[in-house]
Amino acid sequence: MHGFCHIEIPTTDPSKSSKFYSSIFGWKVNESNPDYFEFSTPDDDGGGFTTATKPVQDGVVLYIKVEDIETKLKEIEAAGGKTVKGKTDISPEFGFYGLFTDPCGNIMGLWSKK
Repeated sequence: MHGFCHIEIPTTDPSKSSKFYSSIFGWKVNESNPDYFEFSTPDDDGGGFTTATKPVQDGVVLYIKVEDIETKLKEIEAAGGKTVKGKTDISPEFGFYGLFTDPCGNIMGLWSKK
């Protein structure tokens, strides 16, 4: 009952972020408000891209669940993002993670069980 219900990702360029996240992760984006683009994930979770003056590189890191971290990091790099940390083992129980920056410079994470 107390899970996350909405996430906001600050961005210096909502249009650029919209294109990146929709192409890499399949998010659906509503660009009807130029200052706040709403998105929904294939799992029906959602949030929005808020206009910011600089990228977020300190603080909370959001992790996106994926099937294959290595493949997704290659897609991210091809779309203008950068790998910060490649696939890293957490434990057999908790799986793996990786970190990247999106094309606007925000640090984000990937998580996979395998």
